[in-house]
Amino acid sequence: MSSAETSPESGDRSRATAPATSTGAQRRTGVRAIALVLIIVGVVFAVAGVVAYVAVQRTLSDQKIVVADDADMFAGKKVNGPFTAYAQAMVIGEHAKDIGGGKTYAELPQDDPNRDTVMTASFLQASLFTSVVAFGVSAMATVIGIVLALLGVALRRLDPRV
Repeated sequence: MSSAETSPESGDRSRATAPATSTGAQRRTGVRAIALVLIIVGVVFAVAGVVAYVAVQRTLSDQKIVVADDADMFAGKKVNGPFTAYAQAMVIGEHAKDIGGGKTYAELPQDDPNRDTVMTASFLQASLFTSVVAFGVSAMATVIGIVLALLGVALRRLDPRV
């Protein structure tokens, strides 16, 4: 046996380096496979996040909602993004509070003539808040996708064969 095939540190001449080399190759192949999966999943997440963001934006924009003039911010702007949706939701909440005399829909008596208006305002506000959350989730999916893809690229670059 040659010295390349034995482990001089252990003194064990029966141990060959071929199995260790194939194990190293298997590890590299496993790391490269994981890296490829990370890249693919990352790209899918990023694309899905962008598509979802655009879909929510278009759907919200199609409603032709404009932020009320008495809003704290974005007054008069078209509602087509998370910040304008949030601003309009807050204004609707204030208007509903005024109409309901400080009471929520659930607190108003069933015979109150303003109960239906407060209920509608509550539904509109909830819908706008849902769109804000949808914008956030889609942005998060995009960022996570980019991070996963970058991790996959970094893992692949660790392989000395590249």
